[in-house]
Amino acid sequence: MTTMSSVAEPGGLPNEPAAARATAAIRSLNDAFRRTFRGGAVLETLGIVNLRDADRIAVLLAVQRFTGFKPGNAPYDEHDFGVVEVGQHRCYWKIDTYDLSMLGHSPDAADPSITARVLTVMLADEY
Repeated sequence: MTTMSSVAEPGGLPNEPAAARATAAIRSLNDAFRRTFRGGAVLETLGIVNLRDADRIAVLLAVQRFTGFKPGNAPYDEHDFGVVEVGQHRCYWKIDTYDLSMLGHSPDAADPSITARVLTVMLADEY
């Protein structure tokens, strides 16, 4: 019987089952953070902050409720980007993962003990 190992292949790349597990963990962590805004920091650009309160709240709720993931906006299936439209406002949101010092990318975004998540919400015309 052959078993699948979760160690790196000789070329240094992780094998498929380990990579799939990591992607699933990242997706789950990103979804939980986006839905609750807990487990990281939420950054609103000036365009979002300057919206009328009702519009700003509607945008943030739309981000939390977002389910429109597809290959065009989630090519790595990590659920880290989306576009929401609320009234006349087209908005982008993006989750980035950093090391805990916030000086560089997380060495392992699937490990919340070494990863700081930041969700940025912006008006599309601020991009």
